[in-house]
Amino acid sequence: MVNLVIVSHSLLLAQGVKQLSDEMINTGSTHEIPSSHKPKIVAVGGVKHHGSWGLGTNSIEIAEAIRRVWSHDGVLILADLGSALINAEMAIEFLDEPMRDRCLVSNAPLVEGSVIASMEASLGKTLSQVEEAANAACQLVKTV
Repeated sequence: MVNLVIVSHSLLLAQGVKQLSDEMINTGSTHEIPSSHKPKIVAVGGVKHHGSWGLGTNSIEIAEAIRRVWSHDGVLILADLGSALINAEMAIEFLDEPMRDRCLVSNAPLVEGSVIASMEASLGKTLSQVEEAANAACQLVKTV
């Protein structure tokens, strides 16, 4: 199963996106999805400044998050802004070669992309299919 790492400059934002993605998997189906069919999702973000948490991202923490949810099917990383994407790419470089080859940093919007990616992963889609579906969120129209 493809698993997800959600990266934001704000840990609270990353945790909120994870919560939304988890809930959509649980409620987006007409039947209960077994836990074995639910992707592992981890939220990472924020950095410690002089003993308190602030905004930022850390490539070492992102690499650790990837390792926590590692699957041979792959890990899709969704991030909010510029340096989060840079740190996600750096985090992949910290991994062993076989792991590097099965990690992708998505260009998808953080919230919509994460929700779509988690639902696609729960359907057993491949890493490239999950990434493609997440990226399609860039085209969503948000009007009623």
